[in-house]
Amino acid sequence: MPPIVAMHIPDGLLSIPVSAVGWLLLILLLGYALRQTKTQLGERQIPLMGVLAAFVFAAQMINFPVAGGTSGHLLGSTLVAVFLGPWAMVVVMTSVIGVQALLFQDGGLLALGFNVVNMGFMSGLVGYTVYTLLRRAGLSTLIGAGVGAWLGVVSAAAATALELGVSGTASLSLALPAMLGVHVLIGLGEALITVAALAFVQQTRPDLLKQAAPAQGARWVAVGLVIALLIAFASPLASPEPDGLERVAEDQGFIEQAQDPTYTVLPDYTVPFIQNEALTTVAAGVIGVLIVAAIGYGAARLTVKSRPADTEPSA
Repeated sequence: MPPIVAMHIPDGLLSIPVSAVGWLLLILLLGYALRQTKTQLGERQIPLMGVLAAFVFAAQMINFPVAGGTSGHLLGSTLVAVFLGPWAMVVVMTSVIGVQALLFQDGGLLALGFNVVNMGFMSGLVGYTVYTLLRRAGLSTLIGAGVGAWLGVVSAAAATALELGVSGTASLSLALPAMLGVHVLIGLGEALITVAALAFVQQTRPDLLKQAAPAQGARWVAVGLVIALLIAFASPLASPEPDGLERVAEDQGFIEQAQDPTYTVLPDYTVPFIQNEALTTVAAGVIGVLIVAAIGYGAARLTVKSRPADTEPSA
């Protein structure tokens, strides 16, 4: 069985009714997000959605160690929301998590609904709301985003624990403190990466943080994609330790309920015909980066194209 990736829930851990609710929520949220981005998205955000999708995908391949022989990785939803707003963030994160499930068998197909809701909606909405409130209170962008990113991870962990409890997979009284205990630490890594990324952009292209700013050339798009590809090349350096959900599943004794995927394409971020362990991971990462960048860009382009010609995007 391929390893479970932090909060990417595999099939078997959620009941069929709970999974169905997750898919219903995903359809409703994604439909609403697409309608909102149709009025809010401008030409500047079109390439930015592709670049951010590529960056988040690549960054999620790099697990970092936390205490107790556990690892975690960036979710990225708060970071994306700071650049694009919460509804375009939902579209980006759906693209990333959808490709991870469909192409790399990272997270189950039945569980895909709640994987997107947890990591691509709950985490990002909580993170962006906290970020907005702290900015209005006079705190800096970096502090607001850092605190928001941390709370976003914690909220997604709590939601996952609740879904496991309702499914009967694990007692909520055990799953909730276990998930929170691990992800309080993983959230610190999320906050640090989010702050570092925003600090870099503030120093190099601060205009990208202004959602109403016009596009100013395409060089930064190439730079962003190169950065994402470089991160993919570093993916063999990721921590091999079990990550948040896998650690909790092992400790609480329900990891055996996780089901193998019904099919494989590039399972566990490998290319089947490449035998070298490092090279196959890099190749899978590069493929994923390019695919999610194209999907993110394409989704943004189609959304803007479908907007009536006399409708201006809101600031």
